[in-house]
Amino acid sequence: MLNWDDYGKEENNAPANAAVSQAVREPSQEVAPAKPVMDTAAPQPSKSIEEGTRAEIAREAVKNLDEKAGNAELDEMMGSRVQVDDKMMINCNADLNQLVPFKYDWAWQKYLDGSANHWMPQEINMTNDIVLWKSEDGLTEDERTIVKRNLGFFSTADSLVANNLVLALYRLITNPECRQYILRQSLEEAIHTHAYQYCIESLGMDEGEIFNMYREIPCVARKASWGLKYTKEISNPEFKTGTVETDKQLLKNLIAFYCVLEGIFFYCGFTQILSMGRRNKMTGTSEQFQYILRDESMHVNFGIDVINQIKIENPHLWDEELKSEAAQMILEGTELEIQYARDTMPRGVLGMNAAMMEEYLKFIANRRLTQIGLEEEFKGVGNPFPWMSEIIDLRKEKNFFETRVTEYQVGGALNWE
Repeated sequence: MLNWDDYGKEENNAPANAAVSQAVREPSQEVAPAKPVMDTAAPQPSKSIEEGTRAEIAREAVKNLDEKAGNAELDEMMGSRVQVDDKMMINCNADLNQLVPFKYDWAWQKYLDGSANHWMPQEINMTNDIVLWKSEDGLTEDERTIVKRNLGFFSTADSLVANNLVLALYRLITNPECRQYILRQSLEEAIHTHAYQYCIESLGMDEGEIFNMYREIPCVARKASWGLKYTKEISNPEFKTGTVETDKQLLKNLIAFYCVLEGIFFYCGFTQILSMGRRNKMTGTSEQFQYILRDESMHVNFGIDVINQIKIENPHLWDEELKSEAAQMILEGTELEIQYARDTMPRGVLGMNAAMMEEYLKFIANRRLTQIGLEEEFKGVGNPFPWMSEIIDLRKEKNFFETRVTEYQVGGALNWE
């Protein structure tokens, strides 16, 4: 940096500055003008680029590319420009690369809503949970069992759902705006699995024990096994819809995953963990579950809309046989979740007990049945946990972005000595 206060001062350690100082002291001495520095290097002729045979083959292939043939193949497979009436939920031959015009505006709106609700697990402070979990008298054994069992089930359940979305449903649902939401849901399932792993790591749990509960704890394993049997066949890359049998199989998969796995299996655990948060226990974990529940509620609503749209477009599929089977699936899921409630709550805890949870699950089952056009099974049941409805109601939720934190610690970062 130049300093004009030092102009003319001699600096012994800089020859260039010394020359300037000499010129200042002897103004009468003529100083030859500096010659411009010329680049004496002769310009090098550009060398020809040597190409291998692969580059020649690639250039020849592009030269011979027949785009008309490719377009003709697309026209044969999917027609030309897509019209709204060309779109269908399954077995559609319209071009799936054309997102618009929309036929199912509700699917696109759900994609926008899900994107607006984006969150990440690390943004929720887990410090108080870590302190409580590490404290010898912080939680009762029954409360600890609830936390571990639910993290054990959910940490793998969302992976099962994501696998079903990516390996089966995205390929078999032939509508681009619905596929757009399926991609969004797949991301959210990954975030949920991340959230459970984040809780497990923060609390310093045995990861092998928790992540293997879906194989080793009977009440958890039964739920996972029930869901897997409905995705095994349609996840096969060779599976295709287009017949009454295969279309029904896809419908049963949608009912299994949206009405039962996400629509019933999640509710006992969510109620238990959120009840802890209401009692100022495990507040970080509870907040994670609250935002997961918000996402899952939208997943269920999307899935039910898809099921009902397929029924409208393919009324021959929704015969008495499938209606009976769908009802049976929902009731089986309800019974499995009731057994899970009894296993995780052998005694009353957190202001609830297994009998209350059983009534709540039957209340939820009635709702799932009516949402797909079936009759209620359990007469006279009510909702013993009305506060859950308020949490699910997005309009009454607090603004998530007002609760974010930027600094957090996991269990391994804290010294409990």
